[in-house]
Amino acid sequence: MSQAALSLIYDGECPFCSRYVRLLRLRETVGEMELVNARSGDPRVDEVRQLGYCIDDGMVLIMDKRYYHGDDCLHILAVMSSQHGWFNRLNYWLFRSAWFARFAYPVLRAGRNLALRLLGRSKLGY
Repeated sequence: MSQAALSLIYDGECPFCSRYVRLLRLRETVGEMELVNARSGDPRVDEVRQLGYCIDDGMVLIMDKRYYHGDDCLHILAVMSSQHGWFNRLNYWLFRSAWFARFAYPVLRAGRNLALRLLGRSKLGY
C-alpha cells in the first residue's frame, strides 16, 4: 500500500476533529497528506494503538516515521499549516506555542468527549 509522506489519524465521527482537518488546509503548505479516519479499519490505526497511542486522547500525525500525538500533534499542525484564512491564522496564533497547546488540549479533548456523548456517538475505545 502506498502511503503519503504525512498521515493524520483522527476520529471521523467527532464533529470537531472532522471540521478541524477540513479547515486546516495542510495540503496547501505540505503537499500530499493522507487523512485517516480512525474508524475506517486502516492498518495504521492498529499500528498507532500497538505503539501505545490512544486516539480517544488525541489525533496522531505520522511524519517521517515519527509520531506526534495530542497536544504535540496540534502544535506541529499549527506550525506547518497555511496562514491563509481566519481559521488557519487563529490556529497558528494559538497553537504555535507548544506550552499553550499542552495547556489547552485537555479542554479541547473534554469538549470532544462531551460532543460525542451529546450526539449519542461512542468513543473509539482504544
